[in-house]
Amino acid sequence: MRSEQLLEDLLSNALSESVQVVAKFDRAEMEMADTDIEEKEIPVLPLRNMMLFPQTLLPVNVSRESAQALLADASKRKLTIAVFGQKREDVEHPSERDLYRTGVLGRVVKMLKLPDGSQTAFLQGLSRVKLVEAHEGDRYLMGHVEKYPEVEPQRGDREFRATIEACKDLADKFMQRGDGMRIESSFSLNDLQSRVFFVNFLCGSLPISNKEHVMLLEESMLAERAKKLLTILNREYQFAQLKANIQMQTHEDLSRGQREFFLRKEMENIKVELGENDEEDTKRLRDRAAKKKWSKETQERFDKEVAKLEHQSSQSPEYSTQLDYLNTLLDLPWGEMTKDRIDIAAAERILNRDHYGMEEVKERILEYLAVLKMRGDLKSPIICLYGPPGVGKTSLGRSIASAMKRKYVRVSLGGVQDEAEIRGHRRTYIGAMPGRIIKGLLTAGSSNPVFILDEIDKVGTNPVHGDPASALLEVLDPEQNKAFHDNYVDMDYDVSNVMFIATANNISTIPAPLLDRMELIEVSGYLTEEKLEIAKRHLVPKQLENVGMKRTDVKFSKAALEKIIEDYTRESGVRELDKKINKVLRKIALRETREEKQEAPKSLQPQDIKELLGTEQFSREKYEDNDSIGVVTGLAWTAVGGEILFVETSLSKGKGSKLTLTGNLGDVMKESAMLAMEYVKAHADALNIPTETFEEWNVHIHVPEGAVPKDGPSAGITIATSIASAFTHRKVRSKLAMTGEITLRGKVMPVGGIKEKILAAKRAGITDIILCRENEKNIKDIPEKYVKGLTFHYVERVEEVLKFALL
Repeated sequence: MRSEQLLEDLLSNALSESVQVVAKFDRAEMEMADTDIEEKEIPVLPLRNMMLFPQTLLPVNVSRESAQALLADASKRKLTIAVFGQKREDVEHPSERDLYRTGVLGRVVKMLKLPDGSQTAFLQGLSRVKLVEAHEGDRYLMGHVEKYPEVEPQRGDREFRATIEACKDLADKFMQRGDGMRIESSFSLNDLQSRVFFVNFLCGSLPISNKEHVMLLEESMLAERAKKLLTILNREYQFAQLKANIQMQTHEDLSRGQREFFLRKEMENIKVELGENDEEDTKRLRDRAAKKKWSKETQERFDKEVAKLEHQSSQSPEYSTQLDYLNTLLDLPWGEMTKDRIDIAAAERILNRDHYGMEEVKERILEYLAVLKMRGDLKSPIICLYGPPGVGKTSLGRSIASAMKRKYVRVSLGGVQDEAEIRGHRRTYIGAMPGRIIKGLLTAGSSNPVFILDEIDKVGTNPVHGDPASALLEVLDPEQNKAFHDNYVDMDYDVSNVMFIATANNISTIPAPLLDRMELIEVSGYLTEEKLEIAKRHLVPKQLENVGMKRTDVKFSKAALEKIIEDYTRESGVRELDKKINKVLRKIALRETREEKQEAPKSLQPQDIKELLGTEQFSREKYEDNDSIGVVTGLAWTAVGGEILFVETSLSKGKGSKLTLTGNLGDVMKESAMLAMEYVKAHADALNIPTETFEEWNVHIHVPEGAVPKDGPSAGITIATSIASAFTHRKVRSKLAMTGEITLRGKVMPVGGIKEKILAAKRAGITDIILCRENEKNIKDIPEKYVKGLTFHYVERVEEVLKFALL
């Protein structure tokens, strides 16, 4: 408040000083100022929402850079300027065609810089002129004008005098109401002796449009200008009276809690009196609605909501909220769908072009297209692709959309904690908006896109506002999603034609009801051979383009790519491989652009890779052929693929009751070790182990790489073999690995992750693998080329494992 009062005081003082300067500037000086004006090129100042009149003083708030430069030059060099009104307020850089032709010569009396950084200029009007032409100067408009003199009434004209008195009375009443007249408190209408000055001063002070200001200025006869002024004053005064009457009518309803209601009602009453309403918005909405392919029920609901809009004031917050809601309804693609590509061969070609492998996923999409071709219409499948990171689950969705000629939408669900993110917010909340499903359809512009629900396994497990995973049940249930209900839209929307493809890394974290609604397809990790093909077909060409190279500039040999895969990455997918290839090409680009311009090899070999990427980050997993007893090779599954691990057992003199487990083992793996120990004790006779041996020796089981957590039951037969080897002093067969769970009775149970484990064993140089007989079906699903050179030994009991493994 103090800063606002300071600004008012500054403006009032500056205005008083300016009035004194104007008072000293007599009529003779005004005539001198425009003697040779038609021969000169003078600055042209456009004004918005106000107009300068002859002999009057006008404060102008300067905001445009061109206007600031013009007024600064005029003030400093005592220049005469031409002031014209703008036809449209929204034109920021007006040219000649944007200006009215009638204006006023003026001069800058004073420039004032206010504490808030803005500038105010006080302009004095001199005489009326016509615009001949205007053009863009260096910093502001310049132009030529011609004189356009006014005709003053004869001295003693009684009609003119009466008009002036009537104007004075009305203006006095108008000012007392305080309805926005631009007359400073330092002025008194009774102090204005010159009738000509009075008319012009009042014309410039009225809160009317620029069009009416120019209409008054264009009137050459001052007596006629005064009559037009009186007409406008009468109109404005009557409007002020009408406004006062409306205020009196609504005054009875006014209370402290009804202020906002009063303001809206006042606006409504004014609209009724003026015969105005907001028909443009509703007409546009109804025109758009006529083109929508929605149901009769939806149309009726839409009409009802439009009727609500018509009864609201356009100035109220509810109006804009309701308008946004109706626009959202119209933007939704009700019944609008793209035509599917039914060409099976073309779709298969696109899928094979974009992704290597993934045969099961591709086959499922082609099956859907085949049935669609035969039947004509079919609900889209709901698929969940799960597997380790970087194997191409998300990018596969884009290829499917391309193959089917559908729109593509992706929504990331990782970390979503609020149910409203899926179903939307109710419109009673401020800032309400649709959920991600409806937003995705708005983005796609069709009702049958390929919709990727990325990272569905990472939906928040500790929801703050509702359960987002439960909200997804309605979306992904084929029996329910024909009438998906979004809280914001508040109407059922058919999403049954949307092809939802969810992606996940670990399906164990997905709630069972949600998992049950999806068709699960595993996208497992890639073999080294598969990664080589993917790198050659996709990654290398993409990264060559990214660094601005041609395909002929650099080539990767098969051995070079294999070195990157084996020694610089450790992953199931190809994301890190993609980064390493990019790094190699960046290093080459740097060499070629340096001043010395080192010659980069055209065909990269393994030694070049080592030189460019430095020391190997990972050692290759190789079988350690050893002569030690108690050491057995196991197979493990990790999020980045399969690995081999070693289980070591040693015996030490003691009381025989102590079993020590080290290597950062989880609870399940510790239980497997205890089961294995009890099994060996129970079958000591069959293994030719003296019973007293268990009472004299302590057992220590260790799994190397202690920093890495390990868990799961699949190391059961590996630990049992290690313990048996230590107690019997029998070595384990060379190049043998095994995986399988054991029971207390000695039965071998099946385990998961077989493909990844087999690939890890092959990379490490293993030749023989022991598996549960029930896992034989998993081996049959693996292509022949990936299991070539491996011999599988299927067992049902631990005795069979020990019989084959121990020498």
